Amino acid sequence: MSFRQTVLKTFYPALIWLSKLTGRRSDHLRNPKGISPAEAIYQFTVPLNNGQLLQLQQLKGKKLLIVNTASDCGYTNQYGELQELQTRMSDRLVVIGFPANDFKKQEKGSDEEISSFCKINYGVSFPLAKKSTVVNGESQNKIFHWLSHAEQNGWCNRQPTWNFSKYVLNEEGTLTHYFDPAVSPLSKEVLEAVE
Repeated sequence: MSFRQTVLKTFYPALIWLSKLTGRRSDHLRNPKGISPAEAIYQFTVPLNNGQLLQLQQLKGKKLLIVNTASDCGYTNQYGELQELQTRMSDRLVVIGFPANDFKKQEKGSDEEISSFCKINYGVSFPLAKKSTVVNGESQNKIFHWLSHAEQNGWCNRQPTWNFSKYVLNEEGTLTHYFDPAVSPLSKEVLEAVE
């Protein structure tokens, strides 16, 4: 862990507190009418950073928590919280991390470096996708295009606002919630969404 990453990890609780106090990056949206997607998310395959492929169809029947991640961000400590959540709910939830270098170049590492960093520092065992682009544009990851376009997911047009934006899908693949980065994976709101 670099000096910067150690400092960020130390100040993570203060960052969350300050974000709640100011309301910055702490928004959350929900699908109150339970609108089903126009196109199923299960059509997608996730290329993982270990070279394997994850067919989302295999995860039908479990909730999904999809998160764009970065190793050099003030919210990087959420890797540990995501792992705790995955461990606690492994029988009914799958967390999938999508490393991206879209916000202030906070994910410069290679797929191998990202994987090593996550395992050594946070014990991450949940799937990590190959590094990709998660913000709108021609090179946007297809899953994040689906998550941030209402014509595909049924209701949500919110693209990630920063690293560690979170999307929750139910057991049938319906997008139920979006959470901004400052909302902890172990917050009451997220826990209620994934229970």
